[in-house]
Amino acid sequence: MIAYVEGKVLELGETYLVIQVGAVGLQVFVPSTLRAKARAGETLVLFTYLVVREDLMALYGFETPLEREFFGLLLGVNGIGPRLAISILSVLSVDAIRRAILSEQPEVLSRVPGVGRKNAQKIILSLQGKVTAEGLEGVRPMAEVDQEVLEALTSLGYSVVEAQTAVQSIPKDAPMDLEERLKLALRYFST
Repeated sequence: MIAYVEGKVLELGETYLVIQVGAVGLQVFVPSTLRAKARAGETLVLFTYLVVREDLMALYGFETPLEREFFGLLLGVNGIGPRLAISILSVLSVDAIRRAILSEQPEVLSRVPGVGRKNAQKIILSLQGKVTAEGLEGVRPMAEVDQEVLEALTSLGYSVVEAQTAVQSIPKDAPMDLEERLKLALRYFST
């Protein structure tokens, strides 16, 4: 397995990068967040995952070994292929995925294009014993009012990750009033 690649970015595709390693150019599919940061000519280090199937041989690259690990975990879920797994990692951070799994929030995962409610529930059921809360602050099930705040923020154009981070920033002792909690979440973006 090719676990690590370091080389110069030769080409920026819509969903991939071409990385020059010696005299070889490797096409590496990457999350859109990494693709947006990459610049032609710069040297890049990617932690890679090689997918080999009867009809496919593709290399997927990530900024951290943890992202690569989660890609592998997502591939282990029945019905989740490499394209959908990379889409999930393009929209949600590893911490957001972990929170959604540990808090049993399929609605967070189902906001990723291509992930329906059933797939989101499958991901949660499949990965619940494999994901830990280590390093996550105060993982707790999201209250219904906070779910409404999350939906309001995403409808205003914030990404799921941004909205979830804003909801997590609401003080624990804040009133459970929707309007007040939404104001507090919006304050997060003004700081």
